[in-house]
Amino acid sequence: MLYEGKDSLQHYNITDYDLKDEQFHYGIGRERFPALLEPEFISVQEADSVWADTTRFILAYAGKDVKAYSVKDLTRHEVVNDVLNGEPIMAVYCILADLGAIYDRQYGDKELTFALSGYTYYDKEVWDGLDGFILWDRETESLWWPLIDKAVSGPLKGVELLEKDKANWEDTTWKAIKDNYPKAQVLKSGQDFERPKTWKTIDDVSSIVKNYSLKDD
Repeated sequence: MLYEGKDSLQHYNITDYDLKDEQFHYGIGRERFPALLEPEFISVQEADSVWADTTRFILAYAGKDVKAYSVKDLTRHEVVNDVLNGEPIMAVYCILADLGAIYDRQYGDKELTFALSGYTYYDKEVWDGLDGFILWDRETESLWWPLIDKAVSGPLKGVELLEKDKANWEDTTWKAIKDNYPKAQVLKSGQDFERPKTWKTIDDVSSIVKNYSLKDD
């Protein structure tokens, strides 16, 4: 088990995991960062009084939906579980590795909910040895390392993280959003929620493993 404090129900089962014990850092507890599940948004007009033109944003778009997530807010949440044009996505940013991206959360007929495990991990052969956060999903309690884009333990070990096509998102500035996407929805700052003690898990993940595992696994 990967230790997560006094409550043993919070520990992660890492039997047969891909990582090395000595390369973990922190272990501050799962969901100490408030990864959002039902994010709230404001208009570009409202947000313009908050953000400077040079503020960095991760912007996602599909169909008529355009959603903007400031890197400042993403640094606090690390993960925002959201929906874009009817499809489950997540906006992710790791300040340690300066990694920001938009990922799908829909795996076939299964929707996953992601958050921070409380641990980071490094490998001198990956991203120049920078630390990167370890995610977990509530539905299977698998651990995921975005620096290699796959799950590294749990029922979904070897399954890939599904980064959205670059045609659907970009790393940009507040000025570019104002000028080009005046109808965008902008993530509201200062959100939080009470962390759950339990969550519903998926019993059968065979279809996910079969259809989304990396080929070299």
